[in-house]
Amino acid sequence: MKRDLFRDEEGFTSVGVVLALLITLSLVFSAGQVYRLNAAASKVQNVADAAALAAQNVVAEFMIVVKVCDAAVLSLSLTSLAATGLGVAALCTPVTAPASEALLSAGRSVARARDSFAEKAASGLNRLQRALPFLSAANAASVATADGGGSSSYLALAVLAPDEGQEIVVGADAATEALQDEVDGEAEGISEAAKRAEEAAERANEAKLRGFERDCGANPSYCMYERARSLAGMEGADNPLYRSVDTWSFAVALERAKAYYPHRLAAERSENDSVEERARSKLRERFYAYAAQEVERGYVRESEGSFEAFFPHLPKNTEEMRATGLYTEAVYPVTEGADGTVMHAWEGCPEAAGAVRFGSIEQMEAGSYITCPACGFSAASMGKVAAASTSIDNGFEYHYEKVAEAAEDYERARAELDPLANEVRERAGGLFDRLGDALGSVAGMRIDARPPGALGVVVLAACTGASESAWPGPFVQPAGALGAQAAVSAATLVADPAGEGASVVSSLLDGLRDDGGAAVGALGIVLDCWSGVLGAYAEGQKALDGAVSSALDGLPLAGASGLGSWAAGALSEVVSAVGLEPANLDALKPALVNSAHVASADDGAFAAQLLSLKRGAMESPFASNDVFQSIVGLVEGGLVEGIDAASGSIVIAEVRVFGDSGPAVPIEFALPEAAKGMAVDVIERIADGLRTVCAQVTGARVWE
Repeated sequence: MKRDLFRDEEGFTSVGVVLALLITLSLVFSAGQVYRLNAAASKVQNVADAAALAAQNVVAEFMIVVKVCDAAVLSLSLTSLAATGLGVAALCTPVTAPASEALLSAGRSVARARDSFAEKAASGLNRLQRALPFLSAANAASVATADGGGSSSYLALAVLAPDEGQEIVVGADAATEALQDEVDGEAEGISEAAKRAEEAAERANEAKLRGFERDCGANPSYCMYERARSLAGMEGADNPLYRSVDTWSFAVALERAKAYYPHRLAAERSENDSVEERARSKLRERFYAYAAQEVERGYVRESEGSFEAFFPHLPKNTEEMRATGLYTEAVYPVTEGADGTVMHAWEGCPEAAGAVRFGSIEQMEAGSYITCPACGFSAASMGKVAAASTSIDNGFEYHYEKVAEAAEDYERARAELDPLANEVRERAGGLFDRLGDALGSVAGMRIDARPPGALGVVVLAACTGASESAWPGPFVQPAGALGAQAAVSAATLVADPAGEGASVVSSLLDGLRDDGGAAVGALGIVLDCWSGVLGAYAEGQKALDGAVSSALDGLPLAGASGLGSWAAGALSEVVSAVGLEPANLDALKPALVNSAHVASADDGAFAAQLLSLKRGAMESPFASNDVFQSIVGLVEGGLVEGIDAASGSIVIAEVRVFGDSGPAVPIEFALPEAAKGMAVDVIERIADGLRTVCAQVTGARVWE
């Protein structure tokens, strides 16, 4: 049998074992070399990632300052309009009219402060965003330097995308100025009409109070309620008792009177059987029947804007009785005798037998009738019936007459009040309508920004320390030093809805509140209102409503005319209709992304060059060592504008609510520690360092 030296029947040979071991050892040492290479590369990649996050964090902090400036502009706009609205409301009562001038003036002052702040804030933010490339680069370079140690040191160059921000321009707010001009033109007329309305309202309220007291307010003393209960036994719905003049109306008294006389007529009885008393009782019946018919003609027509009432007057004496139907009604029996004609009080009079006709008191006085010796009936007899209950306060008619007089006084006062109140409501209401329109238009005067780095940042990083020597081994080809170690990283801003952004902005706004100073009177109300309105940026409509409501509580708007309360309600309604939504306060935080994502979102030269080189590196990996060499020079020139400040922060603008004489509240931007005192030419040195590192691999053989 022929034997094969390289295999046996089972396929296992000595030569095969040797080859397998050699291949295995080669793969192990190659994998170790790859791991060593990747480990070295990961160090610089980690530095690049950290530098990218640090660079983009500067942009995130800039956006927080933008939100604070926007909150200040919005709050000042709303406060200006709120102060104007409060001034209009204050015009509606004489007590608050003097404060109106201060409130309206404060509204203009706050609007001027808003305009001044917005202009300075836009200028300061524009200056700051032009320096963002430098600040971000400085922050990235500082992080890269801090990550070095031992023989390793790192350089990092951060490039923002876009590298230039959009100019921040604040819109105009013509509606506020137009409204304030209109208010100034209407102020005197509204104030004068409100003053006269208040005077008329005070007279009306005094008359109504008198009527209430005479009807039922004086209970248990004499009043219509008490007399009706005592004299006619009236209870329940026919004789209601009101405890407050605010719930009472003249209609209550009139309805009580309409119920009283039928009750009193039905209950009328003579006190004894004497002819004189029986005659008086019959005359009282006649009077009650007449009063029931007369009072039934009465009416009260009342609405929010008008009042009409008719309380028929009942006669108080004989003279007044002669002007009523009691004088002319022919209901009294007349007899003829030898001595002349006699008229009797009623048919039941002992002397009235054989009456030939019925006559009136008017006929009796015209015909000089003889007085009946039994009942003694005369014109004065009926006059005394009315006089007995209208002349002294134990009579129902006495109090009814006082209510009737009060109703007439109330109607006269309302006749003056209602047109004046309607005038105030119409003129002030028109201003409130324009205020609502102005509140809806302040959204046009806001601060928004698309700064450098809005799309993200790309960082170029490299290790500038001594290159590590190659890992010698029997199964890998020696390659000398590993060469330059470089990496590209990128980061962008993402919203974090965890609430940190709201906390940061709210904290800064709280600082504005605390530093806002103190004032008293109308200015104090406006300053407190601004403090409350600041919360509307984060909380929306609820905070705005609360701020205006609190300011209204600080004004004594209550008055006899009710115009102050109306104005407060109208202003609150207009403000509530704004529907202000809270600003988006999600924190913007840097997050690592593929550099292609950042570059593809930007249309700048750097982004285009980076994308081109990345595509070339993917197509020809061995030609990718010139990535930095190609683009460092492209971005170097755009990172040279620094911040001329040695302190830890720069003032963007100051909020001066009441002009130069009022408190000043600065809004500042804290400089990154790395940027404090850093020379502008540091960017050039970093670029030179990166070029030097990259030059180390020019022409070098790619590690195999």
